[in-house]
Amino acid sequence: MSTSINIVTEEKLHAFYKIDRDLFSRLVVSFMRDPAESLLVMALWLWLEKDYPNIIVKMLGLPDSIVNALADEAVLCLRCLDCSTSNSTLLCLAPNGRIVLTSRLMQKEISLQMFIQNRYTTISGVKNFLTNICARIFTDILQSVLPGTNPVLSQFTHPQQPLVIPGFPHPVFGALNIIPGFVADFTPTGGLWGWNPSIELSADDRTMFLTFSRGFHVSVEEVKQLFSDVLGMEKCVEDVDMENVPSDEQPLYAKMVLSSVTLVDKILKGNRVSKFRINGKHIWARKYERRD
Repeated sequence: MSTSINIVTEEKLHAFYKIDRDLFSRLVVSFMRDPAESLLVMALWLWLEKDYPNIIVKMLGLPDSIVNALADEAVLCLRCLDCSTSNSTLLCLAPNGRIVLTSRLMQKEISLQMFIQNRYTTISGVKNFLTNICARIFTDILQSVLPGTNPVLSQFTHPQQPLVIPGFPHPVFGALNIIPGFVADFTPTGGLWGWNPSIELSADDRTMFLTFSRGFHVSVEEVKQLFSDVLGMEKCVEDVDMENVPSDEQPLYAKMVLSSVTLVDKILKGNRVSKFRINGKHIWARKYERRD
């Protein structure tokens, strides 16, 4: 008995994501919006569709001016994810922090504060759709609008050469690798046509950086106990890596790996740094950022 491998071709993928491709084309072709920014806008909308179905379908029937305004609101939401932009600055750009058109579209009150409070959960979700979906379904459209690219000639010259998209690496979302023709070599593993993209998080996405006061020794057990109490759940801390110091010295910092990225947001509550106390000892927590 023979079995056939159901490979997702570029044509099949484009057909399934036709609505999303039509909307992306409006952004970068009709509205001539920035390609890098438009990729992030689409990734955000695709991520939001998990909880608010059919929002992209609804957008297709809206006038250009409304779709363009919705994209502007999405950009504002994305700016909330950058810690270098102050929350007060962002909240001043929208009345009471509300994003009116997006709220009407989703039929639920959506605010900038929601994105600030769930910053790292949103970053992980957007990054997933950016790299697993957008990087595969918009390649030919990007080639048609990016300077120096040609979707016809590139397949004969440098078919495996990644597209250069100004704006990437992004300060929040990092690098984006888009290779023309990559989808044709993609073998699915589950879901539609055997493909079901899942969010793949590295340990860094779930890691926090902790600092301690000099003269107040904090143990691994105290760290685990503190955040179990703060989060109201056992085994929320996967690992605590204390500063490597001689046995007679006190660690001043540690890396803490959590079981979920949503717990990072619960600890920070939209702040860059949060302060805690256990047994009279202070602990400061912030999101860990790898510096190579």
